[in-house]
Amino acid sequence: MKIHGKDYKTVYFEEDSLFLIDQNMLPNELEIKRYTDYDEVVKAIQIMTVRGAPAIGAAGAYAMAMAAQNANDADFRSALKKAKQELIEARPTAVDLTIGVMQVYEAALRFIPDYENSRKMALMTAHEFVRRNEEQCYQLGLHGADLVPDKARILTHCNAGALATVDHGTALAVIRAAHNQGKDIFVYVDETRPRLQGARLTAFELEQEGIPHAIITDAAAGYYFWKDEIDLVITGADRICLNGDIANKIGTYEKAVMAKHHNVPFYIAAPKSTFDFSCQRGEDIPIEFRDENEVKYIDGKLITNPGSPALNPAFDVTPAEFITKIITPLGNFDPQEAALKVQS
Repeated sequence: MKIHGKDYKTVYFEEDSLFLIDQNMLPNELEIKRYTDYDEVVKAIQIMTVRGAPAIGAAGAYAMAMAAQNANDADFRSALKKAKQELIEARPTAVDLTIGVMQVYEAALRFIPDYENSRKMALMTAHEFVRRNEEQCYQLGLHGADLVPDKARILTHCNAGALATVDHGTALAVIRAAHNQGKDIFVYVDETRPRLQGARLTAFELEQEGIPHAIITDAAAGYYFWKDEIDLVITGADRICLNGDIANKIGTYEKAVMAKHHNVPFYIAAPKSTFDFSCQRGEDIPIEFRDENEVKYIDGKLITNPGSPALNPAFDVTPAEFITKIITPLGNFDPQEAALKVQS
């Protein structure tokens, strides 16, 4: 992705360190944080220094590899098991995190008691997981661009851009590809309360790429549907079930319902790592609830009634019946068949 004219990746590994763009600082400040042990990455995931399902999957894979590098031979297996559990529990809804961590964990265990090769294999597996993540996001962008007509007015929700992945993005990979093909498009950017990932991050990415857009409040989407000024909706996902149900940032479900009512196509864009082949349907997805202060405060300033509690589910579930297509690296599929297509 381009930031101030230079190329960046959200997640990358050099020598013995993991580097992450601090997304809590954007758009006002670009800061890249360095991590050398897995427990630091657990905290970074929890406080959303890194966020977005593919991005935390990549960060988790590298963190698991660092746990292998730093573990002593004597307690190698137990140290990896502890790191695996803490990383997976850092954010439970996005399945990419579990998949990335488990792939590296299992690769390392295969070589015990050859600990030197275990450490090498852990890092090699993390590199390959992240490489595939990046390539798949690029490919799904090309497939998804076929669904975007010229002059399209597109609604997004949350941030599903390069900042939510290693590079390119998911929903924004589609939008970038359509823009690069010369299509005249416009993007409505949902602010995405309570953490404002749309207003802060999606808008930032679109501005950096020169893609026409405007920020709207979450509640304003209904107005633009009513005015017949939205041609399609594209979001990412944090988990996709076998039956095509998906979990994504809170507020996605209501956009899907409005799109269905107004006969507007509703698309999900995701790499293979977002599919949970063990999850049958949306009711089986664990939904993360976050601290109420994310709702009650913005930048440390109280914006609500002090004595009132707040509820803060971070995700909701959109049933397959509201989804037009799931955009994947292998093509665009009906939601009910997408898992089977990417698994085969």
